[in-house]
Amino acid sequence: MSRPPSELTETLLRAAKAAGADSADAIVVSGASSSIDVRSGALEQAERAESTDMGLRVFLGHRQANVSASDTKDATIAEMAERAIAMARIAPEDPHAGLAAKDQLATDLDANSLDLVDTAPEPDPAMLQGWAEEAEAAALAVEGVTQVQSASATHGNRRVHLATSTGFSAGYDGTGISISCVAISGTGTGMERDYDYDSRTHLSDMRDPAEIGRRAAERAVSRHGARRPATGSYPVVFDERIAGSLIGHLVQAINGSAIARGSSWLLDGIGQQILPSGLSLVEDPHRARVQGSRLFDAEGLPTNRRTIVNDGRLTGWTLDLATARKLNMDSTGNAMRGVSAPPSPGVTHLALTQGVRSRAELLSDMGTGLLVTSMIGSTINPNTGDYSRGASGFWVEDGEIAYPVNECTIAGNLREMLRRMVPANDAQPHLSRVVPSLLVEGLTLAGD
Repeated sequence: MSRPPSELTETLLRAAKAAGADSADAIVVSGASSSIDVRSGALEQAERAESTDMGLRVFLGHRQANVSASDTKDATIAEMAERAIAMARIAPEDPHAGLAAKDQLATDLDANSLDLVDTAPEPDPAMLQGWAEEAEAAALAVEGVTQVQSASATHGNRRVHLATSTGFSAGYDGTGISISCVAISGTGTGMERDYDYDSRTHLSDMRDPAEIGRRAAERAVSRHGARRPATGSYPVVFDERIAGSLIGHLVQAINGSAIARGSSWLLDGIGQQILPSGLSLVEDPHRARVQGSRLFDAEGLPTNRRTIVNDGRLTGWTLDLATARKLNMDSTGNAMRGVSAPPSPGVTHLALTQGVRSRAELLSDMGTGLLVTSMIGSTINPNTGDYSRGASGFWVEDGEIAYPVNECTIAGNLREMLRRMVPANDAQPHLSRVVPSLLVEGLTLAGD
């Protein structure tokens, strides 16, 4: 019988103490997942994976080391602790490394309020295959679709437990289900593809598989015959599906690791106007039924709803304990970690203030320009915010979509782009990043 994560973390901590650690923390992640892929109405691949992964971090004074393993035997755990201590002895001293003090640790540990576990029966492989087949069949029924590259359905469950030698011990469980479809239109060098998917914690919240397949197909067909757009300076609308990437660049720039290194184009940003007035960016790690919600971070500190940008002005950085100590500040409760590395800062769920107009109205306001629905590659200068990405989507003339485009590059500067953006009202409330379509004026397009 497999050992529960809470027992494994305590065993890890005892082994660390026995090996000579001054202090330690341990994290265990266990789970199981089933995945089904279909093609041409038949099963193409079926996978079932179960795993338990352990991470142990030990401290000798201000020296730390992290080790991981997936073998839960006591002998392996003892070997992990000994190896970690040997590594810590030769590690450089870090005056900012260390566990949270007891009075910093989270006390609200009842994750039931987050509703992350679906109590409905787990779908069996036949059900997963049926959903994938529905999505594929719906995609193939759309005129203009030449093939379906993939249609898949997955289900999984995950348990995470964190314990520290200062007395913290807590965890949470979660379930997840997803259905996706990738459709292709055209043939040969004229092929275009697009996708749709849905991913939720509860089966009852999932969209219909046939709708997912149909939307993937319609998107692929609408891209058929794409060509390069004109080169020049034009307004650009970032579709809701990819608009979150702009906010992602902002989030990276205010990450405590980047700030502590001095490698961010927003080093002087606190208190500055970085978004238009009226726009705020809020992180809420306590959203119910959304994967990634949590009551405590990877160092045991309580998580809280926080306004990262308030009325356009940046309020602070995203910090874990180490980066907060380096910057003479307090942690924002944003430590994240896997089993194989120490914690580092990261964000959970974000929501940007929505606008009052639809995407169609933004396109009408734009007049002539580019609607971007897909992006590839990325060249971002972390020090200056200079931005360049490959893109595809649709050319817009007189406020209406004229034809599909591909093989173009968008360039600008993130500081200027973010201050000029205009949001639509089409954000999807169930996503981790609730960001609507965004209109940005005056970007440089490189096409023909």
